[in-house]
Amino acid sequence: MTGMAPETEVDPDAPPFTDDELCALALAADPDAPLPADAVILSEVLEPGAPRLLPEWYMPTPMGGAPLLHGWRRRVVWLVIAAFLTITAYGLCNTYGQFPHLG
Repeated sequence: MTGMAPETEVDPDAPPFTDDELCALALAADPDAPLPADAVILSEVLEPGAPRLLPEWYMPTPMGGAPLLHGWRRRVVWLVIAAFLTITAYGLCNTYGQFPHLG
């Protein structure tokens, strides 16, 4: 048996490409080249049958989340929310500017 992967003919022991090498390969590639008749979908090769909205190579999982608000920033957010709710409760429009008869 050879050291090549059976379906891809890629040496699994080869060192990975660097970002510069991948960039050079991408710039040298012909974007209008026709696909070979035996081309397969990348998502089927990576994980066949796994339901995903976007593959990890396209958009990786985000790290962490937004920082929580503390102190005066939290009070400002609650004040803005309360102001919008108060304006809405009085039946005034808070999204479309001034009333025509007031301007």
